[in-house]
Amino acid sequence: MISHDVIIIGGGLAGLRAAIESSKYADTAVISRVHPLRSHTGAAQGGINAALGNIEANKDDNWQKHAYDTIKGSDFLADQDAVEVMTKDAPQRIIEMEHWGCPFSRTEEGKIAQRPFGGAGYPRTCFAADKTGHYLLVTAYEQALKRKVSFYNEYFATSLITDRGQVKGVVAFDIITGDLEAFEAKAVILATGGAGWIYARTSNSIINTGSGMAMAYRAGVALKDMEFVQFHPTTLYPTCILVTEGARGEGGYLVNSKGERFMQRYAAKAMELAPRDIVSRSIQKEIDEGRGIKNLYVHLDVQHLGEKKILLRLPGIRDLAMDFAAVDPVKEPVPVWPAQHYTMGGIHCNVKCETSLKGLYTAGECACISVHGANRLGGNSLLETVVFGKIAGEEAGRFSKSTRNETKGTLLEESLNSERNYLERLFKGTGDEDPAIIREEMRDLMVEKAFLFRNKSELEEAETKLKQLRARSAKLRPILGYKVFNLDLIRAIELEEMLDLSEVIVVSALRREESRGSHVRLDFPNRDDIRFLKHTLAYKTPQGPRIEYSDVKITTYQPEERKY
Repeated sequence: MISHDVIIIGGGLAGLRAAIESSKYADTAVISRVHPLRSHTGAAQGGINAALGNIEANKDDNWQKHAYDTIKGSDFLADQDAVEVMTKDAPQRIIEMEHWGCPFSRTEEGKIAQRPFGGAGYPRTCFAADKTGHYLLVTAYEQALKRKVSFYNEYFATSLITDRGQVKGVVAFDIITGDLEAFEAKAVILATGGAGWIYARTSNSIINTGSGMAMAYRAGVALKDMEFVQFHPTTLYPTCILVTEGARGEGGYLVNSKGERFMQRYAAKAMELAPRDIVSRSIQKEIDEGRGIKNLYVHLDVQHLGEKKILLRLPGIRDLAMDFAAVDPVKEPVPVWPAQHYTMGGIHCNVKCETSLKGLYTAGECACISVHGANRLGGNSLLETVVFGKIAGEEAGRFSKSTRNETKGTLLEESLNSERNYLERLFKGTGDEDPAIIREEMRDLMVEKAFLFRNKSELEEAETKLKQLRARSAKLRPILGYKVFNLDLIRAIELEEMLDLSEVIVVSALRREESRGSHVRLDFPNRDDIRFLKHTLAYKTPQGPRIEYSDVKITTYQPEERKY
């Protein structure tokens, strides 16, 4: 048994920022399935939002305007008290990261540079070229090391240890050796990222399978607003590698097969910098109506920016386009199409990152606080990780300091034995189903039936098919019986978790009979504030998700029509 006061599952930016804060109060450890510098945060390119007002012409920007843009962008489903906390704290968190050494790009006056992003009334997205997430991640990791945070890298967490409504630790296995271990803790923070790998078309890393969400769900914590899945408008065709919104923020154009800047039809004022849900649907509509290039994608054109600006502001995108699409953005347009990008929903928690399970906290993309509502603005996800990562770390640290560790040894041993038995059943599988085949069928199904445009019949088909896939997953072939780096075992565990989350997404989408933000029902094309200005809460039962609803917290801004 290994014991720490606070254990954080996930080594991305939210987990690292939580660890930095928690370490001020308690002995803190991070469990991460990959080395922290390999976390998916490193794939974030464009920037992080804060109302710094560093651009002279827009120096009147403030947190209230940032909050309004965020709430409007969310299609008024965001909890406004949480948005207020995030946008008020944003400048301080950015300056903190700067003082810790994050190499932000600069204005001529030496201030942190800011660029326009979709849905924002001001250029408030702070950036470090087009590698912002990577630089923030390295900066936070250095600070965590400085504070003597313990790291268990390449450990895969499988379940929470709970007793009478309180978390007592976590069971995880060492991927390198395959050995199971019980970790005792007074508080646990889930910071495991999103669930994009549920979709066959995604910009997410293969590690983004929603494991933290699934662990909380199995432990009785609700998942909130899981039907709201963000599709990024510009990922590289056909690999789905992210092409940052910063490319459009710097002045890039979206062009169809006729050479038209087609966003004029959909958002005449904001054009390419409309919110992501609007731009994604616009691109897909151009493709569906025959105006896509080869009826598959559209072009993102940045040639007019000039080689100097592209090399200064978008060097990573140029490299990716050249390496994975054989296209040089300096000389030709880049092929792009929409793909799953972000999970707006997640583990239900309050503004202090507390869940319904005492001692369990959550932050980052796996959490739903909710600051993104039905649609996230670009630049707010990195911000959410540092704002609420700090809050989660502080709350968990303080909680652990005031809590005595009274965990019975038998509880830890029973949890460990339960996981051993579960893994043993996988090794001794008596069926002939291949988990990889079921996984790919599920991922294709989610693109076919629960993607950008949805309707009742296709969602019902998806629900039925998912039940069939789950039945097949109970008849898996034996997992290959070695212990060292057994990815076959990890994929089998992930499959059950991904089926759980896919079912929650589909059932939540089926019950929400309206169109709001990223959730578009072709059979219910209008937003319905009377029936559905509500958060969806999904609870796990043997029969499938039980759906309940809770009120959206509205403090200042009443719902209005979104015009861009």
